[in-house]
Amino acid sequence: MVEPPRAIGDHGIIGDLETAALVARDATIDYLCWPSLDSPTIFAEPLDAEKGGAFTLHPVLDRPQRIQLYVPDTNVLLTRWMAEDGSAEVSDLLPLPDARVHPDHNARCLIRRVTVTRGTIRFRVRCAPRFDYARETPGVAAVDGGIRFVGRDLALRLFASVALTAEPDAASADFTLEAGQSAWFVLGEDALSCPTDDLVDADMTATTAAWRRWASQSSYNGRWREAMTRSALALKLLTSARHGSIAAAATFGLPEATGAGRNWDYRATWIRDASFTVYAFLRLGFVAEAEHFNRWAADRVMDAGRDHPIRIMYAIDGSEAADEHELSHLAGYAGSRPVRIGNAAHAQSQLDIFGELLDSVYLSNKYGTAISHKGWQHVRGIIDHVIAHWQEPDAGIWEMRGEPRHFLHSRLMCWVALDRAIRLARKRSLPAPLVAWAECRDAIVDDVWTNFRHPEHGYFVQERGGRELDAALLMMPLVRFISSSDSVWLKTLDAIGAYLRDDGLVYRYRNADGLEGGEGAFTTCTFWYAECLARAERMDEAQTILAKGMAYANALGLFSEEVDQRGLPLGNFPQALTHLAFVSAAYFIDRKLDPAYRPQWQP
Repeated sequence: MVEPPRAIGDHGIIGDLETAALVARDATIDYLCWPSLDSPTIFAEPLDAEKGGAFTLHPVLDRPQRIQLYVPDTNVLLTRWMAEDGSAEVSDLLPLPDARVHPDHNARCLIRRVTVTRGTIRFRVRCAPRFDYARETPGVAAVDGGIRFVGRDLALRLFASVALTAEPDAASADFTLEAGQSAWFVLGEDALSCPTDDLVDADMTATTAAWRRWASQSSYNGRWREAMTRSALALKLLTSARHGSIAAAATFGLPEATGAGRNWDYRATWIRDASFTVYAFLRLGFVAEAEHFNRWAADRVMDAGRDHPIRIMYAIDGSEAADEHELSHLAGYAGSRPVRIGNAAHAQSQLDIFGELLDSVYLSNKYGTAISHKGWQHVRGIIDHVIAHWQEPDAGIWEMRGEPRHFLHSRLMCWVALDRAIRLARKRSLPAPLVAWAECRDAIVDDVWTNFRHPEHGYFVQERGGRELDAALLMMPLVRFISSSDSVWLKTLDAIGAYLRDDGLVYRYRNADGLEGGEGAFTTCTFWYAECLARAERMDEAQTILAKGMAYANALGLFSEEVDQRGLPLGNFPQALTHLAFVSAAYFIDRKLDPAYRPQWQP
């Protein structure tokens, strides 16, 4: 295995609700797509240490300790160096749309400000962008007090409060600061003009205040509040301020197992993941984000055809998701190839998405704005589609790339679609053929109980007539399909614990899925498992599993998609699905631990 320059978990994330950058523990910005989260990269060093491009900022110190932390209740990241001969820190952020005070208000930028806190320190800086997924090295020229990087379809400008040098393929700086002195660097759009010290300070102050205002809207005051706030802030970074869509992750190509080929692009809006995120936002009191996504989703439904009322995933702007392509010129993280952009799963049939979508619609109606007449007509169209197709095989929640199969989870979420539509119609007195809908809902229940149980042990199984387990079955009590104390469910929970769990690690499934190489434990499943234990009144176990799951976050409280057997992060990062599963589990367990807790129906 080729050792990567930096581990997946050794990063923080910053963003402006349009794109996001990863900042490593050594203060290198080594991943950034520009101008949008799903645009080509300008820095991609984790995917190729030689070609990818990065923005490095290094102090000349003897054996410094490096520490990263967020300014409390913000997505402004601090990286600190502490050594016997001096200490310094760099603040990294992308100014938020409503917090930019620069005269070029619409010109977006990345700000880095380094400050010496003790001693006299020399710094070396090198900004080496590589456009179009590292397929293009831009031209470099000194212009207007800064450096201009020019490519075929993109141009960026770099300004600094210290002297910059234009190299053939990068910009560099070498400077010294004393205690109390600072220097800043601003990388932004070609329309950006050179800022002043005051403007940089103002942008940083305004963005810090904007993040704190947003975080202060949280209604959550229970246990693990700091971790819940960090999860909310991470989920917000994956949300588009312009469109309301929510990306599944900030990155692409980071492997589910190092050295193998399970390397996917998650920079799109999965209806499933985004709908779950609505639940997390609502639970924490961020109603505006939930309603913005539902408006975005409603537009997708209204644009869709009757034969397939909504797609599995979309681009951030709501257009069709990109086809899958391999970037053969990139070496891959730790030699994990091929590196892929786009995702072929967008053409799959995944019947579960209708349940997740309508669950989010139901919750938004419960806690936010009532559905419109036009919106209800489209909900009815979705239900017509579910009734016509629920008995068909599909690719399932895990996007299996083999032949379609009859997955229990897909049946389950078709039931959710019908159940939530029926509940919403009754709650809002909306017109609907409720008898026919209820008959179909009940037919799904009969099908699940009859055809999706182990022939010998009686617990639920992954697919019709099968014997294998699937961690997606943990959703059964979470969506209220089955009582969390039902004897068959408890058998299923025990079987998942016995066959899919390795201490605090929970795997999605163990059977073959048609793909080469293995994968790590899926962090989302750990939190689903913890919540199911709590719902089954096994609180000591639930708290222990929750604590072990929380330990898989990195030092900044960010979760990756998966973890290896050592508990080290794997896969795309940070992963929305993991953060929202943590929010759900922690929220429920906190309520159960409250002496005043009284059970009530909460989807």
